[in-house]
This record gives sequence, C-alpha cells and structure tokens, in this order.
Amino acid sequence: MLRFLAAAISLAALVVPAAAQLVAFPPSFKTQEIRANGTTIHVRIGGKGPAVVLLHGYGETGDMWGAMAADLARDHTVVVPDLRGMGLSSRAPGGYDKKTQGADVAGVLDALKIGKVDLVTHDIGNMVGYAFAAQNRDRVTKFVLIDAPLPGVGPWEEILKNPLLWHFRFGGPDMERLVAGRERIYLDRFWNEFSATPSRFTEASRKHYAALYAKPGAMHAGFAQFAAFDQDETDNRAFVAAGKLTMPVLALGGEKSFGLTMAEVMKFAASDVQGAIVPDSGHWIMEENPTATIKLVRTFLDAKP
Repeated sequence: MLRFLAAAISLAALVVPAAAQLVAFPPSFKTQEIRANGTTIHVRIGGKGPAVVLLHGYGETGDMWGAMAADLARDHTVVVPDLRGMGLSSRAPGGYDKKTQGADVAGVLDALKIGKVDLVTHDIGNMVGYAFAAQNRDRVTKFVLIDAPLPGVGPWEEILKNPLLWHFRFGGPDMERLVAGRERIYLDRFWNEFSATPSRFTEASRKHYAALYAKPGAMHAGFAQFAAFDQDETDNRAFVAAGKLTMPVLALGGEKSFGLTMAEVMKFAASDVQGAIVPDSGHWIMEENPTATIKLVRTFLDAKP
C-alpha cells in the first residue's frame, strides 16, 4: 500500500513560518528561451562535462533544482527547463500530453547540440522524462525518477483510488474561475498535504511559486498537465509494450510519500531498477531534505557501470 496513505497531516501542522529564500542557481548559469517542438521553453544552463537534465513537476518550476544544479554543475553540464506552459515557458495552446513534452526536451537538447544525457526528474517531470527516454532510448545514460507514478504503468489504477489525488480530475473552465486570484490557496493544499513537515516548504518559496502560477494562462497549463493523463496512459502502455528501458534507473520515494512504491512502479517499465528512500521527507524532496536527495542522486550518477 502506498506510504502516503498513512501520511495525513494534522491541521495544527499547517502553520508555516517565514523562512529562507529559494536556493538560487549559481551566477555562472545562463538562461535561454529555446524554440522547440512548436513552443518556447525557458531553460537554465550551466556547468561543464557530461550533460544532465533536471525536470520539475506541478506546484513548482525548474527553480526547485537550484541546490541540485549547483552540486552537479561541478562536473556536469546541467540543463533545467520549465515544462511546456509552466514557469517562464510560453503558454502553448496544447501539447500537454507527456509524449509531446518528451519531444520538447529532445528539441531543447538538439538546439543546445547535446546528445546523450542523464535524467533527474520529479513529479510530472517523471512522466515527461519517461516519455523522452522511451522515445530516445539510446540518448539516456542514467535515469532518476522521484516520487510520482507513471500513468498506465504498474499499479496505476490502485494509485488513482487514493483520495489525496482528487486533483487528477480537477480542471476545466469552471475550476479555473474558482481558483483565479486564489492560486496560493489552491497550491498550499498540495504543499501542505504532500509534505511530511509543511514548514520546510518555506513562505518565501510559496510566494515565489504562487506568483508564477498566477501569471496569465499558468493555471490553465497546469490543469492541462493532468487532463492529459488519459492520453499519457495510452502512450505509456505502448512504450512498455515496445520493451522495458535498459539504462540504469534509480526510483526514489519520499519516506512519508511513495517510498519504495516508486521502485515497484518502475520495475514494470525498466529492467535495471534500484529503489531508495529520501528519509525524513514527504513529496517535496528538495524542500524537505535536499541534502539527502542530492547525495542519493550524486552517488547514483557517479557510480561506474
């Protein structure tokens, strides 16, 4: 059973004090607006060496990866996009299925003249990363997926029964009108309910992301990510039918969230899977326990074949 079923947060734990700012990307990182696959993707690029791509999920943007990027940039070229329609990427009218967004990633890498990459992904970034890897199997050397399932893969139908995932079916114009001007209220629900310790998702971070999601079209794009899950399920089943991924995979789950269920999911889609747990953390691993998360990722990426 999924670990987060037992990770209910009491109302008393939802008081969030002001705290430190987001971890900024090193000043050596540059940003580019890259035209790819019919849309424009906002990308942060820095470091030198073998390439690694970091993909974010819902409720955040590529900004979540500041601390990870700083560590990896010591010996990697680090590429950090905002997903289609999210953060500072353009609001594409469509294409929110993850197969299309996997092609967005390929287009960004082509524009940067980058061939093979490691992938590190979180939440919806897992789904985009899997679609990219499944369509570019010779291009991904190692793949880290963190704390979110893949539509249509493994115990997907059982996962959907969890009442905490009500937002998977929440969307449409009426819902968008309900949250317009109330983006912070809506997002707080996720930052609180999916945290082991909500106060670790700081007030500064909440203000930062809420402002980005309040930009015109941003909530529409966010809802569209979930509305595409039915198509993603169909596409993922076809990817699995074509054969499991063969590159080394690390499936990480927060101790108070998906835990080792991540490895159970990925064994349906990949043949070389290691499972591990981010201790003392819920879903928001880079806010709740960045030190352990970076160490786990770094150890896996540095390991010799």
